[in-house]
Amino acid sequence: MKKLITGTALALIASASSVAADDPSVSACLITKTDTNPFFVKMREGAAAKAEELGITLNSYAGKVDGDHETQVAAIETCIANGANGILLTASDTSSIVPAVQQARDAGLLVIALDTPLEPIESADMTFATDNFLAGELIGKWAAATLGDEAANAKIGMLDLAVSQPSVGVLRDQGFMTGFGIDVKDPGRWGDEDDPRIVGHDVTAGNEEGGRRAMENLLAKDPMINVVYTINEPAAAGAYEALRAIGRENDVLIVSVDGGCPGVQNVADGVIGATSQQYPLLMASKGIEAIAAWAKDGTKPQATDGKAFFDTGVALVTDTPVDGVDSISVEEGMNLCWG
Repeated sequence: MKKLITGTALALIASASSVAADDPSVSACLITKTDTNPFFVKMREGAAAKAEELGITLNSYAGKVDGDHETQVAAIETCIANGANGILLTASDTSSIVPAVQQARDAGLLVIALDTPLEPIESADMTFATDNFLAGELIGKWAAATLGDEAANAKIGMLDLAVSQPSVGVLRDQGFMTGFGIDVKDPGRWGDEDDPRIVGHDVTAGNEEGGRRAMENLLAKDPMINVVYTINEPAAAGAYEALRAIGRENDVLIVSVDGGCPGVQNVADGVIGATSQQYPLLMASKGIEAIAAWAKDGTKPQATDGKAFFDTGVALVTDTPVDGVDSISVEEGMNLCWG
């Protein structure tokens, strides 16, 4: 079954929605986890293009590495001091950042979480994000269906984001397990499951080097891992390199989340079996529009019906579809990819 999975946002990709800022003094801040991950690069491009279109001054900040909480706090403080109207934030530590976010809101700034919900989610004025649980669930269902009866005997390595367990990582991890048919115990954290198919968890910092190192650590625990969940596609590329180093690159199923052009190409090349594609440019551009509306008349963005956030859409990308799991082809994924 091949079908585009549309959230609120996929319909918006083609729309030319625009909110005039009217006031050239309107300013916004974008604070991302890093400035090197293609996902955040594209997010910055989307925010910059929309800010230029609306006549908004945009200042961008990023952590030195994924997990650099202190730099993000300092960026929020700078945005407050500079009199920004709003902040778009992808938080490295989704709970520890909350006091700084509250300071910004108390100062009159609109704070929108992009991609990564804060904990609790209502700590931001709104979240514009992929349904990260659904993104994980899709690749979990696809992996289980691809293995068929052998899913019962799988040996699974979980390549997560960070030991602090930011919400985006927890949601994808727990979504994958749910899709694969594993009891997740506490859905608010990973690592407490007791399914014997889980070899273990390791963290990657969301980059290729971290993915390779984490994969090596898990292979040391069990060299016969045959399914690998990865938090994102750079981590998946690193995992593949670790597997290739021991000659197992062709007999391990790797799944991931992101949908950047390099990741979709890795699906085409057989490095990744399937990935869940998200849409960072749309997250950022809609976030800038929301700050413009807030600056103009105090309007706040509204959540997607039935959800606690504004859903920017997700689609499973693979050239080996399975019954019961909607997907789009690699060709379609390339037409929608970024980076």
